[in-house]
Amino acid sequence: MKIPSKDFKDQTDQTNQTAQNQENSGQREPDRVNTMDDEDRQRAAGLRAEKFHPALWIEGQRSSSLAGKTVVLGVTGSIAAVRVVELARELIRNGAEVHAVMTDAARHILHPDALHYATGNPVITELGGRVEHVEFCGLQGRADLLLIAPATANTIGKIAYGIDDTAVTSFATTALGSGMPLMIVPAMHESMYRHPAVIENITKLKSWGIFIVGPRLEEGIAKIAANEEVVLEVERALGNKSLEKRRVIITSGSTAESLDPIRILTNRASGKTGKELALEAYRRGADVTLVHRDWLGLSGIREIFVESAAEMTDKVLSELETGYDILISAAAIADYTAEPSPEKIKSGGELVLRLKPTRKLIKECREKYPDLVIIGFKAETGVGREELLERAAATLEGSKLDLIAANDVEKSGMGTEDNELYLLGTEKGKIRHISGSKRKLAAIILEEAAGLLK
Repeated sequence: MKIPSKDFKDQTDQTNQTAQNQENSGQREPDRVNTMDDEDRQRAAGLRAEKFHPALWIEGQRSSSLAGKTVVLGVTGSIAAVRVVELARELIRNGAEVHAVMTDAARHILHPDALHYATGNPVITELGGRVEHVEFCGLQGRADLLLIAPATANTIGKIAYGIDDTAVTSFATTALGSGMPLMIVPAMHESMYRHPAVIENITKLKSWGIFIVGPRLEEGIAKIAANEEVVLEVERALGNKSLEKRRVIITSGSTAESLDPIRILTNRASGKTGKELALEAYRRGADVTLVHRDWLGLSGIREIFVESAAEMTDKVLSELETGYDILISAAAIADYTAEPSPEKIKSGGELVLRLKPTRKLIKECREKYPDLVIIGFKAETGVGREELLERAAATLEGSKLDLIAANDVEKSGMGTEDNELYLLGTEKGKIRHISGSKRKLAAIILEEAAGLLK
């Protein structure tokens, strides 16, 4: 939050006045002398100003998922270090306080000032009298997580064998000794990543409970994981764990009914709500499966591609046989399908389509799994609030749902970033009206889902 210059001056004056009052309180010590020189005063003023660093204006702008969490970002000597400025910013946008520590090799690639700007905090490049590795990662350390991104083969090997000859490896040794969560994001050439010793070291680190994120093997390079994926894994590691050890399957987006080898019958559903639900369930510790005709591309979330309503129903029923706790049917599944033409339908003339109803996914799932928690959605257009709620209540009861989210998609929701929903549960008369970004709404729905499991 930006602080007006006047307010900053007032706070500084108050701080100075308090210090003077403390100095002059009680009996004066005759031998005391003021040993603070100009350099010390400038340093103290700088530390006060650090609280108002412009980098922190973005704090919590995207979400509060990491609010109150402190992340130490360890940067080592991979060219992927150029990516961590934006990574630090993304962590801050989600509410985290970030402090960076760099190896000498990293400083040859990225100047510490860049990370000072990115985090709003001075960068640690060597250990000093503050005993920084213990201050942040010791038994009573300030940090909640040590995130090493990028992590070179050299650094991974040193951590695996307890060698701490850089600031980053000293932080890692301390974090492991104190039981602090440690996350490593490898980045190197693919030939190095495939070295037997590197593979063995990564396996060893995983066995210690260290989180390994990525890499992506492309163009002969073991590339650093995307910032979106790293932030998601940090959120999962530091999240509330309300769905830990739970399995959640989510349907998302539109289905497509084939008319011929080229044309399809579909709808305007974007799948944004389903994707946000999958991400939020993963943040909360769930094992997540997303069934849709799109691609999210995050390694932690399992995806099943389907196209038609029949394929979606069959795939979900097949998956449920492996054991799930929650089904969230957020997809806009086609109500009608057609017998497809084996060849392209010629254009130019009138075309009459004979449509037939599709199977009802929720109905079949409930019949086969009576104890499964099922959450559905009810989309209507051009109806008043009371009519919307009546129709939602009828669907809730008729389909034996545990929770239903209802909205008028003529107003918002279809393809938009925000939405407005009414949540109805099995408790008569209890209606929750929520609105905001689809990420926010997904968090509220998953909060309700976790409550249904208790």
